[in-house]
Amino acid sequence: MGGKCPHRKVKKRRLSHKSARRSKFLVKGDDAVYSEILKMAEGEGPKPLPHDEDLPGMGQFYCAHCDRYFANDDVREEHFRSKRHKKRVKQMNGPAPHTQLDAELAAGMGMPDNGPMLMSM
Repeated sequence: MGGKCPHRKVKKRRLSHKSARRSKFLVKGDDAVYSEILKMAEGEGPKPLPHDEDLPGMGQFYCAHCDRYFANDDVREEHFRSKRHKKRVKQMNGPAPHTQLDAELAAGMGMPDNGPMLMSM
């Protein structure tokens, strides 16, 4: 007797709503975050962040490794203890991520390497 009605069309939103939510706050690519962390390591220390009303916590609580803003310091500290942040730190401390130039060279779109010139005319 029970069960679902066969003609009823129910849209299942399993992953579509999550990806739309994630794209709301665009995150930088791995190569951009990696270069930003290298610049911070070469400099003296973190610069004071400007106030921005559109970002959570007025843009004052930021995680450079994950490229995320947080509402307050407690939430950011909780994020620092999370498994996701620790994996991201380990990934950013490892070898440099692939860049756009690497992708173009792998696809054969870079400068052609014809080898050394054997005979000159």
